[in-house]
Parts: sequence; C-alpha cells; structure tokens
Amino acid sequence: MSETKFKHVFFRFYDRKIAAGEITFSGLALSKADFVRLCSEEDFVLDEETILRISEVMRLTEEEKRELLDAAASSR
Repeated sequence: MSETKFKHVFFRFYDRKIAAGEITFSGLALSKADFVRLCSEEDFVLDEETILRISEVMRLTEEEKRELLDAAASSR
C-alpha cells in the first residue's frame, strides 16, 4: 500500500472547508511561504505544532486530525 502524502490529505480537507465557506486562507494563519511549499514541493510537511493549530482552525474531527498527523509522519 502506498503512503498517503501529507499534501494530498491536507488539500482534501482544506478544499472542502474553503468550498463550504467554513474557513478562509487568511483565517487559517498559515504563512504564504508554507502554503506555496505545500503546493509546489511534493514532500513538504508542516511541523506538528502548525498541524495541530490549523486542525483547530479548520475544526477537523479527531479522526481527520489523526489522519493528517499520520500522513505527516509517513511523509517525513
């Protein structure tokens, strides 16, 4: 089974929340530099502190947060 890349999991949640109007990019408080790296670098992974913070801002469920953290761990 192939690893799930962090960026794919992140953007699945992010795109859904943006489309639903639940979050905005500026409200996420993610630096533009990190966002660009997520978009352009296949193996870029946010640090755990940032992942936990944006999970709260995006109001991810515990299961979604765990999926994001697991994807980060397997992508490092």
